[in-house]
Order: sequence, then structure tokens, then C-alpha cells
Amino acid sequence: MREYLLLTLVTAAVTYLLVPAVRSFALRIGAAPEVRDRDVHTTPTPRLGGLAMFGGMAAGLLFATHLPYVGSALTSKSIGGGQAVTALILAGGLLTLIGFLDDWLGMSAMVKLLGQIAAAGILAYFDVALRWIPLPGNYTISLDDMLRPTLTVLVIVVTINAVNFIDGLDGLAAGIVGIGAMATFAYSIALSWDVMESRINMTAAVCAILIGMCLGFLPHNFNPAKIFMGDTGAMLIGMLLGTSLITITSSFPGSSHTFNRFPLVLPLLLPVSVIVLPLMDLIMAVIRRTSAGMSPFAPDRGHLHHRLLDIGHSHRQSVLIMYAWSFLFASVVVGLALGGVPVIVLILTAVAAVGVLTIMAMPKVRARRSRETHNRSPHTRKTESIP
Repeated sequence: MREYLLLTLVTAAVTYLLVPAVRSFALRIGAAPEVRDRDVHTTPTPRLGGLAMFGGMAAGLLFATHLPYVGSALTSKSIGGGQAVTALILAGGLLTLIGFLDDWLGMSAMVKLLGQIAAAGILAYFDVALRWIPLPGNYTISLDDMLRPTLTVLVIVVTINAVNFIDGLDGLAAGIVGIGAMATFAYSIALSWDVMESRINMTAAVCAILIGMCLGFLPHNFNPAKIFMGDTGAMLIGMLLGTSLITITSSFPGSSHTFNRFPLVLPLLLPVSVIVLPLMDLIMAVIRRTSAGMSPFAPDRGHLHHRLLDIGHSHRQSVLIMYAWSFLFASVVVGLALGGVPVIVLILTAVAAVGVLTIMAMPKVRARRSRETHNRSPHTRKTESIP
């Protein structure tokens, strides 16, 4: 556990210290575009924060190889032939390059999508991939040489775009991904206590690095943000989050899970719970845009965070509400699994989580309606007309 903590601290420190230099570089090359109609910030803010995050990731991965326990997990021959670090750096480097060019000069959505597929293909090539899918009844679906890379690319690309779609408020993407990484880390550590297996330890290592990247970047990115991560950072942390989800889902066959009461549900439910908020936003955005005859990648102001702002919440309140929802759902899924609580409790908790989110939004709605009613009342208009 101490090695994971040290890994997180090193990654966070490197990321944090690199941000000022990256910010100066972004301003020097003009990577601080003018404010657009759909933006919620009011002054031009430099992008390219993902460059600092990539530096933190690379430093964390290289540092991890020198740690006895974590290093053995990342260099195990059962994971990508011992080349998992190389796979992550190559895939992350490709996404960082594509994101840098997009944040600086602009790039079409199709080119970015092809780059995401290529990065996911690199992971699959090095066997950092989804190997099987657990099913109820102690069964698993083993993936052949065609399905393994195909599903790996699908999971990685969907996760990248889910994170990218939700990156619309200061600190939102970094915070939610950090929360998801913490939940996945907690579950992977619990599994590693029960079954010693290198892939589950790799999941913990990747999550520790991802947590460090988010923690190191958030002080510069929380409202009011001094720098944005841009597509450079959003795609990078999306790739790492997706990597943690595919490795924890196929860490070992479902029959090995014997220490909780619904273990066969968790490997499928945990990835969904971790990205439930960005995934929901992604699905709603695609439906909304295609039904209006627009491209699924066309920008708009219909995201969840935009709606929270529109009903009266401040920038920080909107971010904290979404933090709370993500933390509640992801932590409950992990907590119920480790505690062996029936699945029905999870369903009821999910309903309660939606209720909490609604209640947190309601005061603002009631206040706005009260003001509108007050402004429309005859007494108010008469009073305002008195000189």
C-alpha cells in the first residue's frame, strides 16, 4: 500500500510542478483561444494542461518500475509480455500529440477518432486488453483473437469520449475521473488481498498514477481555472481510466471471485458506475444531436453541467454536485460488493442517489420560480411604478 501511495505522490508532484511551465508555453504559442458562445468561462484561458499530465504519467510509470511490488506487477510477463509500461507511454504519447495539435491548431473529429482507435490498438497489440467477460453462474466468455482487440478498442474509445464530453467546467473532468480511479483502486486492492494476481495489481498501479495526475492538476484547474487540460488531457486520462476498467474486468475468471456475494456482477457493474455520469452525458448528447440532424460530435450547450448552471447553480456548486453524485454511486457499488449486500440494496441506493441529486437542484429551481412569480405579481409591478 505504501508503494501505491508513494507512486501517487510522485505523479501528483511532477504534474503539479509542470503545469506553470506548460501554461507559459501555451500562452507563448497562442493556445488560448477566444471564448465561444457555448463556453462558461469569460476570459481566454490557455489549454494544453494535458502535456503536464502526460509528464506526470510518464514519470509515474518509470518510477513504478523501480518499486519492488508495483514494478513486478507492471513488468509481469502475463501482462503484455512485460511491456505494459511501453504500451501505456506509446498510446498516451499518441493521444497527447493528437490532443496538442487539436488544442493548438484544431482538428476534425474524424481524425481524432482515428487517433483514439490507433492508441487503443497499441494497448491491444501489447495485450493490455479485455481477455474475457464474467457472467452469472461462475461462467466466463473467453474472447478470441478478433473479439479481444475489438472490444478493447471499443471500451477505450467510449471511455475517452465520455470523459471528453464532460470536460466543460473548471475541474469537472479531473475530479470525476479521479473519483472513478479511487473507486477502482479500492476494489482492486480488496481483490488483491483475496487473490494474488498481477493484472489486478496493474489495475491498482494505473489507478494510483491516474489519481496522482488528477490531484496534481486540480489545484491549477479548479474554478477559477488558470489552465484547461484540453483534449490533450481529457483523452489521456480517459485512456488510463479505460485501461483500468478493462484490466479489472478481466483480471481473472469469475470462478475465482469468492469473497463477496455478488462478485460476478461487480466486474461489469463497476466500470459502468465509475463512468456513469460522463457516460450518461455522452449518450444524451448523441441522442440530442442526431435527433436534431447534427453530428454526434457537434458542440452544444445541452450537457449536464450546462443544465445545472441554467437552473441557477454557480460554477463551483455545479462541479461539487457532480462530484457528489459520482462519489456516491461509485463508492456505494464498491462498498456493497465488499460488504456482501444483496443487489437490491444497490438498486435502491441508485434511486436514492438520483433523489439526492434532484433535491440538491430543487432549492435553486424553487428560488427562481419564486422570483419569477414575484416579478409577475400586480403588487410588485405597482410598487415598482411608484416614483
